[in-house]
Formats: sequence, C-alpha cells, structure tokens
Amino acid sequence: MSAIIQANSKCLELLLGLQNTINLSVPNKKRWQLAFTTIYCSRAFVSQFKGANSCKISTEPPERIVIDVFGNHPHFSTIDKSVLAKLVKEKNLYQLSKLGGVQGLCASLKTDHNFGINGDDQEDICSRHEAFGTNTYQKPPTKSFFHFVWEAFKDPTILILLVCAAFSLGFGIKENGPKEGWYDGGSIFVAVFLVISVSAISNFRQNRQFDKLSKVSDNILIEVVRNGRRQKISIFEIVVGDVVCLKIGDQVPADGLFVEGHSLQVDESSMTGESDHVNIDCYQNPFLFSGTKVADGYAKMLVTSVGTNTTWGEMMSTISRDSDEQTPLQARLNKLTSSIGMVGLAVAFLVLVVLLVRYFTGNTRDENGNKGYNGNRTKVDDVINSVVGIIAAAVTIVVVAIPEGLPLAVTLTLAYSMKRMMADQAMVRKLSACETMGSATVICTDKTGTLTLNQMKVTKFVQGKESMNYTLMASNVLELIHQGVVLNTTGSVYKLSVSETSLEFSGSPTEKAILSWAVLELNMDFEAVKRDSNILHVEAFNSEKKRSGVLLKKVGDGTSHVHWKGAAEMILAMCSNYYNIEGNTQALNDGERHEFNQIIQGMAACSLRCIAFAHKQVSEINETHKKIPENGLTLLGLVGLKDPCRPGVKKAVEDCQHAGVNVKMITGDNIFTAKAIATECGILRFNQDVNDGSVVEGVEFRNYTDKKRMEKVDKICIMARSSPFDKLLMVQCLRKKGHVVAVTGDGTNDAPALKEADIGLSMGIQGTEVAKESSDIVILNDDFASVAIVLRWGRCVYNNIQKFIQFQLTVNVAALVINFVAAVSAGEVPLTAVQLLWVNLIMDTLGALALATEKPTKELMEKRPVGRNEPLITNIMWRNLLSQAFYQITVLLVLQFRGESILGVGEKVNDTMIFNSFVLCQVFNEFNARKLEKKNVFEGIHRNKLFLGIIGVTLILQVVMVEFLKKFADTERLNWGQWGLCVGISAASWPIGWLVKCVPVPDRPLFSYLNIM
Repeated sequence: MSAIIQANSKCLELLLGLQNTINLSVPNKKRWQLAFTTIYCSRAFVSQFKGANSCKISTEPPERIVIDVFGNHPHFSTIDKSVLAKLVKEKNLYQLSKLGGVQGLCASLKTDHNFGINGDDQEDICSRHEAFGTNTYQKPPTKSFFHFVWEAFKDPTILILLVCAAFSLGFGIKENGPKEGWYDGGSIFVAVFLVISVSAISNFRQNRQFDKLSKVSDNILIEVVRNGRRQKISIFEIVVGDVVCLKIGDQVPADGLFVEGHSLQVDESSMTGESDHVNIDCYQNPFLFSGTKVADGYAKMLVTSVGTNTTWGEMMSTISRDSDEQTPLQARLNKLTSSIGMVGLAVAFLVLVVLLVRYFTGNTRDENGNKGYNGNRTKVDDVINSVVGIIAAAVTIVVVAIPEGLPLAVTLTLAYSMKRMMADQAMVRKLSACETMGSATVICTDKTGTLTLNQMKVTKFVQGKESMNYTLMASNVLELIHQGVVLNTTGSVYKLSVSETSLEFSGSPTEKAILSWAVLELNMDFEAVKRDSNILHVEAFNSEKKRSGVLLKKVGDGTSHVHWKGAAEMILAMCSNYYNIEGNTQALNDGERHEFNQIIQGMAACSLRCIAFAHKQVSEINETHKKIPENGLTLLGLVGLKDPCRPGVKKAVEDCQHAGVNVKMITGDNIFTAKAIATECGILRFNQDVNDGSVVEGVEFRNYTDKKRMEKVDKICIMARSSPFDKLLMVQCLRKKGHVVAVTGDGTNDAPALKEADIGLSMGIQGTEVAKESSDIVILNDDFASVAIVLRWGRCVYNNIQKFIQFQLTVNVAALVINFVAAVSAGEVPLTAVQLLWVNLIMDTLGALALATEKPTKELMEKRPVGRNEPLITNIMWRNLLSQAFYQITVLLVLQFRGESILGVGEKVNDTMIFNSFVLCQVFNEFNARKLEKKNVFEGIHRNKLFLGIIGVTLILQVVMVEFLKKFADTERLNWGQWGLCVGISAASWPIGWLVKCVPVPDRPLFSYLNIM
C-alpha cells in the first residue's frame, strides 16, 4: 500500500526512522494498518470522483515523493517488483524456490503459463503497469535547437565575421551616429544570423528525423500468449506476467524465467561480454535477461521485470544515440571542402595583402574621391574602420570560397532519401548504406519470402512412391504423420470460437502450411495429439542442419518414438525403410532410393519445396544424453509446398540487370527448386545452359580451391543447398574481386554475411532481431522489388550530390576569380560582405535544398554502377562547371571595368547590376545543374514542387534585396531595362549549357592524378 507524503527532508527522515524508533505491539500494528488503509481508500475514492481513472504513465519527474510503505500493490500483495528484479539479476535459485518456483510466481502474478494473462482486461494491464512499471526507459534528452545554433556559431569563419561585424558596427556608429552608422556592421550581423539560422534549422530537423527512425527500429514485435492465443504485440506493451514465446534469433524483451521449451541457448555477450552461448533450462539456469539474443532452440518465458527494473533498461537509460555518423561520401566531401578551402584562403590572403598595400600606399579613394589614407593626417578611427572593412571583405571571400554547403547537401539528401525510402518499405539503419547502395554491382538475394510471397500451401503428398488421396491414407501412417506434425513443430493452432472452422495457425510460413494441411485435410486434433505424448528432447531446426527432430514417449503404452522433419533429400539419406501405399514397411534399396530422389527432383522442378517426414520407434533412452537417433528411420511421406513468386519480382530483377547489377540467388532449397524459381524470376534465362558453372550447390562451392572459387564466382547465378557459411564465403570472394556487394538475409546465421557485405539488407517480417541488428537497411515488406527501389534511391543520392557539387563549384570558381581580379587591378571587390553572404546563403542552403531533393528517375537505372574509386567530379561535370564559370567571369568583369561607360550608369548602379547578374546567373544555372548530361534541363521539373518553390523564394528575396534594402545590401534601385539586361545576361547560361553538352569528353578522369577528388 502506498501513501503520497509531501514533506520536507526532516519529515522524510522521521518517517524512514519510524521502524527503528517505535516498538509497535500487535494491536498498534493493526491500528497503523487500519490508518493507512483508510488513507489509501479515501485517496482512491477521491481519484474516482475526479474521473482520474487512467492507466497512463507520466514520463515527467514526480513533484511529490512516493514512499512505498508496505512495498506491494493491492492487486499483487504477495510479490514486490524489487524482489523480482533482484531475483533475476542475482540468478538466485534459492529465492526462486522460496517463492514457489515458476508455478508459484505465476500464481502470485495472476497468470497462467499456458494461457498467459487476460489481454482483453485493460484494468488488469493498468494495474500491472502501476505495480511493476512499463517496458520503456527514460532516454537521455535529445539535442535542442540551441545546441545546433551553438555548433554553427563555432565555425571559425563565422566567428571572424562576427568580430568584423562588431568592429564595423562600433566604428560606424562612432563615425556616422547611431541612425546610419549601424548599416554596415548590422548588415553583416543579419546576414550571419540568417546563415546560422538556416544551417541550425536544417541540422535540427535532420536530428529529429533520425530520432523518429530510431523509435521505429526499436519498436520490435514480440509473440506472446494472451487468453491462450499467440499474438504479436509491441515490445513496449509487454507487462510483468506476460508469457513470451522465444525462437532462434529473437531478442529477449524483458527479464524473466524459463517456463518450458527445448535446447534453448542464449547469447549474453551484450550483457556480459562473454561470447559462449549460455544454456537455459528449468532447473540449473532458468534466468533470462532483457537485451540478450536466442542463439538456438525455442521456449516460453514468464516476464518478471520490465523497463528500468531490468539491467538492460538501466544501461540503455544512460546511453545516448549519436546521429552524427559520417558516411564515406561525407568524408570524401569534407576532404574536397578542405582542399577548396585552402585555395580560397590563399586567394583571400592575397586579396587582403593587395587591398592593405593599396590602402596604405594611398591608392584607395573614398566616396568623395579623396585618398583613403593620408599618413598622419588620417584619423586612427578611420584607419581601423578601413582595415576592418578590408578584413571583412577578405573573410567573406573565404566564406564564399569554402563550399560549406557540400556536407549540408549530403545531410539533406540522405535525410530526404531516408524519409522517402521509409515510405517505399525500406528502413535505413546506417546512413552510409544510402549512398553505398548506389554503387552496388552484385545483389545476393534469398529466395523464400524475398523473391517469393512466403505464403506456403501444401499441394502434393507422396506416400510410398505415389501421390496420395488423403482419404486413402493408411491409419497407422496417418497417426504417425499426426505425431510428426504436432510434436515436431514450433507452431500452434488456436480456436477462435467453438466452431472448428474458426482456426488460427501460428509459426513460420512452412509450419503454418503443414499445420493447416494436417488439421483441415487430415482431420488432425492438435490438442488431443499433444496430450497423448510427452516430449523428452528436441533438436530445433536451423539453416545449417535443415531439419528438426523430436524424441517423445507416448502416455498410453509408454513406448518411445523419434520423429524427424526437414529437407527431403537429407531426411531420405537418414532412412533405411519406407511405408508403402498400404501402410506396410519396405526396405529402401539403392534402386528405390533413386526413384525417391527422382520424385523429389520432379516436385522441385515444379517449384515445390519438398519436406519429408520420418519415424522410428526406439526401445532404450539414455536419460543423461538424450541424443535423437539419426539413422535407421522409416520414411513416412513427402510433402510438396508451393510458394508463388511475388508479383513484380521479374520486372525488379530485369531492372537491376539492366542497371548493370548482377543478381545472384542463394537459397537453402534444393537445386531443382532453385532453378525453377530462378527461371520464373528472370535470374536464369529459359533453357539456359547450367553446365557452365552458373548453378552450383553450397558444398561444391565450399570445396573449390581458392583460385577456382575466384575464377567461378562471377559466373554463378544460383547457389542451392547453401549454408550461411557458403553465403559468407561468396560475399568475401566477390568483394576481393572489387565488387560492391549487397546481401539479403533473415536468419540469425546470416549475420556474418550481412556484416561482411558492403550493404546488408535484412527482412522486416521474417527477419530475426539478430539479422536486423547486423544489417544496414531493413526491407519492411520482405519484397525484392523494394531492394530494387533502394538501389534506385542509392543512385539518386549520389547523383544529387554530383549535381550540387557542379552548381556549388561554378559559384566558387566565378566568385573567387571575379573578386581576386577586381581586388588586384582596381583595389576593391565588386561584391560587398553582405552581398557575398547572401550568395553564400543561396548556394549553400537553398541550392542544397533544391538539388538534393530531386526524386530518382528512370535514367538512373540505365547507367552502369559507379565504381568504388571513381572520382566524384567527372569529366562531364568539369566541362559543365568550367564553361559556366568562364561565361560568368567574362561578363561580370566586363561590367566591372567597362560597365559604367557601356551602360551609361553610375558606379553604385553598376555595382548593383554586377551583384544582381551574379545572383541571377546562379538561379538560372540551378536549372542546368538538374541534368548533368541531358540537354533538356526542364524534364520533370513540374513534379519537383520544392525546386520551383525555392527558385521562386530566391527571386522574391533578390528583388527585395535590390529594390527595398538599399542601405542593408548597399544597392541602388534598378529600372525595368536594367532588370531586363540582368535577366538576359543570366538566361544566356541556358543556351550555353545546351551547346556545351554537345562537346564530347574523354573517359579518363581529367584530374585523376589529384588525390583530392
């Protein structure tokens, strides 16, 4: 019973010391209990009266102190959450036995190990939340907006500009008074504020998007038993008392105790650091820890602690996720940025030196035509003001020269593509996968569930050597088939109502298909068969063994039986006899074995997955080592399961092949099924000769010499009957040959191959948590068509970055050359600090937004993959950017030196036209940057509303800058003719871009000798 006490620290100490200071007699104890009961009941009555009957748990820190006087919740008076938490953490078997073992705990927690809790009773769920907490933990606070503002402030060039702005503001106010003296310094402050704001907002939004994605990836679906029915719920909905079903690859969702199961082994390396798997059983070690992974076997567990009451929850509450992962492309761009920045610094330093020399030698004149510096006659304030202005001009050249927009563009395009890929059923776990996928040359894919629908259905049954009508099956064989299906499965059958037709089957798709066939076609009673036998030992199915076995004892006659189920040719190899069509056993000689192999191959050639059932009655059982016999079995029959190909998978495979990406199928199915499905999907051509090494089995590939394996790996299209080790071996060989490899996987044993590959793609539906954690991207719908979409998005990311690089470097080259030439020859820069910062804002942020959010086009899938070491800046990009930069430099320098005489305008208007033309050139060149090779740069532009919006906003802001912010931007108003001339100069970049794209370029990279590209 709990009482909420609002008190100061002295009162709290007094209450805590009551037990030691007051020696209560039995009557007094009863009075205390009555008093607290009265307080509790009145509080409950008041809360009901106020309508506060809610089970929502606040994540805010409590304003009042909650003291657990008796430690127990009224609904769970015999158990306390601290006792439960300590029980598992300390692995205390003695305490467990004192509590009555697992059965005693089930009674205390008001649950049943077979039927679970009542999931429909929300009041019960709420009381469990109140008593034991929720399965969530308080995460460290996310980075605030001001954190990103502060990060932007720490940029050295921004700090220098702020210092220059402060000096300029101070001297301006002193010189011209506060009314007009603030313009220069204030303008720089406002421009810097805009740059910082846009950068901080972009990074803040990207960080929030990563937080959302991490919440999605953390929301694992867990299989629990509630009301006797298996169902999947979110890991956050798990409560104490839940019975959770665990299988290979699952993450243990909370702390708990082993209830029942077989061969359960858990990987506790995430908790203990020990790589050895830990055996879990009822007697010696029934303790399961949250966050650990199931390595083998299957089981049911009773949840005893959730959320922060678990060791994993305590640990995760202190760990913050860092979304500042730097991708390989970002690293390359940072290197490129640094190299260009060095050039920019050199140019800025030269400009600074030239301007300072010209100023102090008297070659600079002020607005009135007087010398800027007259030795001792010039005021110190004027000298400092002029020097600060020169430094500001040099610093702004650095700001424009350094392409800070490149990392921002990568961040924007990655964040945008991640969001769109999520809508296309692909959740990115590692940022680098977005860009790497665009370079993929080989995709190694699973068959089941990826190329096929994973909707299994039994379409054929063979007993003896003939297809059987189920109604004619011999009774003794039918009974054994029932045993083999019910007792050798991880699935279950649940009756939704009294009606036999309302049945729900759970388990893997294969298990569900076999269970539904046995129940609906063979009239099997699942619960009755289960009651008739006791399971002694189980060998769980995994992708290496490709079979599962069970050792059982019948309740009626006490006889012991072995049942095996698995890949048909593997089970057949374990058999010495078979049941004929009459239900009699016959010896399995070589001839008949060959006939069965032919039947299996025939079923496989019809795209059927072939599963065999085998049985053996055993007399003696070794109680210590319950090893299940694997030979001398009797074949019961063969089951053929049909799994149709996914609609659209053939088109997706063709798209990948057309894009120069080789698709290889790696499957555990036999070679005939694999060939049939591969032909149906388009991986193999119809009637293709498979004797050239395009189809191999895992064991054959494994036994090649290293040299032969490297020779043949490129030709292989299908690897059948492969193990996870074979998949890993193929990935390693392909990577050694220089391929960029993407691999799909869903099982725990696929984890090494997923980690080894350049891009690991796990399956969201059938994939285990181990596979998902080892992967870079999770395919949420398990569909190969989504893999092809990820490939297209990967190429789009790379292509968008290249577009922005071309656009950005055009501005960099033009701005640097124009300012340098003007400074050296005329002693002044045509573009002021504020104007250069405005250009910086347009190209760094708005340009990045416009070009980095282009959607993927069909043309992307018509090019060959970009090589791992190919330069970022291609010859085509050099051609485009140098031609545009040369045009801009030429026109603007003509305006700088001859504009006043040619146009008949004053200096101020001429400078405004240079600034206006320069900005508009960038706006028009943004259209050219949309297509690196295609001449029609307007194709599909109507579909990119963001691009058109940004162009519109840029033009509006430019008009405001020129026409209404004269003192802020240091501009003069232009008339219609002058605006028309500026637009005409800028629009000329379109025909120039069209003509330049007619010029062919060599294949060899122009600057291949430079390491900076």
